[in-house]
Amino acid sequence: MVQQRNTWQRERVRGALSDAQGFVSAQDLHAALREENTGIGLATVYRALATLAAAGEADQLQSPDGEAIYRACSSTGHHHHLICRSCGTAVEIEAHAVEEWAQSTAAANGFTQAEHVVDIFGLCAACTARAADTPAARDL
Repeated sequence: MVQQRNTWQRERVRGALSDAQGFVSAQDLHAALREENTGIGLATVYRALATLAAAGEADQLQSPDGEAIYRACSSTGHHHHLICRSCGTAVEIEAHAVEEWAQSTAAANGFTQAEHVVDIFGLCAACTARAADTPAARDL
């Protein structure tokens, strides 16, 4: 792996990602940096996020809409997330049953060195409570 030079732009993207609540898209992160008049372009944000994800410093996953979203990673190694579709809150979870299923399914089909990505999207408790308190929900 080629060692990348640490630039002030990458450091600023790293800081903005750490400041973000939950997962964020490159476009949203770029908008926050633009509000701070950093002069960092969208292409630079994408490159920095890709570098951070490759180094294990950021989690990258696909939103339900298919957009790549990122979060500063506090865990090392393989892990999974529960992610709120409304507020973006993310919880890192262990999923031993998923790990066993992935390996046994791969083996049953003659595959080795299997890898997988599993993230669960839903509504967190706070967003569920807020949704239940809306006038439309009370009319049900």
